[in-house]
Amino acid sequence: MLALIAGRGQLPDHIVAAQSQPALVAALEGFAPDHLSPDITFRVERLGSFIADLQARGVTEICMAGAIGRPALDPAMIDAATMPLVPRMMQALGQGDDGALRVVIALFEEAGFTIRAAHEICPDLLLPEGVPTKARPGPQHDAPARLGKATIAEMGRADQGQACVVRRGDVLAREGADGTDAMLARLGSGPARPDDPDPLTWGFDAITDAATSALDWLGGRAAGQHDGAILCKGPKPDQDRRVDLPTIGPGTAMRAADAGLDGIVIEAGGVLVLDLPAVLRILDDKGLFLWVRAA
Repeated sequence: MLALIAGRGQLPDHIVAAQSQPALVAALEGFAPDHLSPDITFRVERLGSFIADLQARGVTEICMAGAIGRPALDPAMIDAATMPLVPRMMQALGQGDDGALRVVIALFEEAGFTIRAAHEICPDLLLPEGVPTKARPGPQHDAPARLGKATIAEMGRADQGQACVVRRGDVLAREGADGTDAMLARLGSGPARPDDPDPLTWGFDAITDAATSALDWLGGRAAGQHDGAILCKGPKPDQDRRVDLPTIGPGTAMRAADAGLDGIVIEAGGVLVLDLPAVLRILDDKGLFLWVRAA
């Protein structure tokens, strides 16, 4: 039996829809999924009891999908089942996202659960190498794409993000704790548009609120604030790809166009794409390319 530890955004919905048998939906208190009703709500201070509950319900596999924030802890709420885990939990919370996730994964695996990746359950979320849009990258985008890849690798080694915006030989912006959408909004013509939180994969990121459909926003491309610039997105070096893979969706496409970018470059096999038809519709309407580039 699969338990889905669900956060915000569309990714948990994809996981549930792909199941032939109902999945058990669990949510961290304070970070309920947007569209799913959790069967279990748990607190970090009671992680040991949560693990025991999953075992009692016959859960054998766990998938973690959706964005959550870093939880505030109340030491007075730690229960007896969780007390033995406290040293490692404190170690996790003292690390960056990647280190924290490694500790959490280890705790679940030691309890006998198999961790399943979102793209293992929904393989259509990963795109093969190529350019599925009408617009295509030109030779002038080769060097920025390489710079973007190198920048993401540098950021990833410091556990500081999975996306950047590059124009020619300059890095215009790096993803911070507030995510890709906020980075693009700062480059665009206005405040962040409410949409899918990005990244949507499970982690300790700060997130934005989810709201409207991408198709509500189709119009003229912004007046070229950053012509020649591209959004580059990819996984951190050596990260555990079962959780926290970077994600793009319709909201990302909207904001990239709003910022006047030429296109989006993602790593083949390393970035989840949510609602691909809507993403392509927006990019084609705006004249942007999506380049799924070899790792």
